[in-house]
Amino acid sequence: MSTAPLAQRTRRRWGSGMVVYAVVATLLVGWAMTASARSAHKGQDLRSSLTLIAPAGAGGGWDTFAREQQAAMRTGRIVNNVQVVNIPGAGGTIGLSKFVTMRGEAQNLLVTGTVMLGAIAVNDSPNTLKDVRPVARISEEYDVIVVPAKSPYRTIDDLVTAWKKDPKAMTFTGGSAGGLDQLIVADLALKAGMKASETTYIPKSGGGEAIQILSSGSADVGVSGINEFSDQIEAGRMRALAIVAPERVEGIDIPTLKEQGYDVAMTNWRGFVAPPGITDEQFAQLQQILEDTAQSQEWKDAMARNKWTDVFLTGPELEKFIAEDTEQINALVEELGL
Repeated sequence: MSTAPLAQRTRRRWGSGMVVYAVVATLLVGWAMTASARSAHKGQDLRSSLTLIAPAGAGGGWDTFAREQQAAMRTGRIVNNVQVVNIPGAGGTIGLSKFVTMRGEAQNLLVTGTVMLGAIAVNDSPNTLKDVRPVARISEEYDVIVVPAKSPYRTIDDLVTAWKKDPKAMTFTGGSAGGLDQLIVADLALKAGMKASETTYIPKSGGGEAIQILSSGSADVGVSGINEFSDQIEAGRMRALAIVAPERVEGIDIPTLKEQGYDVAMTNWRGFVAPPGITDEQFAQLQQILEDTAQSQEWKDAMARNKWTDVFLTGPELEKFIAEDTEQINALVEELGL
């Protein structure tokens, strides 16, 4: 039996009891806060906070697109707090795989588009756009086919005629392997009566590197977004042979491949997908946010600045478009043997 005075033993019991009470109270408060956060998340207004995920490094097309969307949402007071997060790698498929794990987290949107569809096929990605919920296609950018100013090729027919004589000898350059730029080369080869697998393509990180090897003579032809080559074309250092668009683009005096007899019109579209597991109410909120942003003057100014075209699309029509685009891209990747 303890020999400590009664008052001391009482203080010990009281002190121990208070510790236990404090621990239990902390756990209960923590549980209550977590439950409250979950409840708030389920009923949250997504216009209060959004995270736009660009599955690429800073400065690229997807990053630029996400940050222009961020600016338009903020300036137009469409969303109070918008942040951009970059998850680069493997043509966007690393970002896609990470995004799939954000199940039910409706405050996140992932940038997607043509490049990701190509990367999914080339990298044999375990995840596809079927694992997420496509919300909207927003804009598209057109590629141009260019040659150095000193090149003997003055038209696309000149280029194709020389290309047919020795398909592997003609060297193309552009963005990443299996990306839109290479797929356009493959499609043009097929439409000109050649095998896509016989094309020679040097992949680069973007138009900047492509310009360098074109200027050095290490490549004959460049294929990339109009923004990548526009300064070089205007300065007379590069000659544009064709723009890869469904029809002539207002303000750009470059003939399309279609009007020159080659039915190639693949575009670099960009849009957003939502995580799996979100509610239909949350999905509708996200769709409305993107629609409001697309209609804002801030976004219209951004499109003009970046030479993007408005191709806003949602619902079943978007799902059909993605299915058809996926089928075409998968066929070209198979033709290339990638």
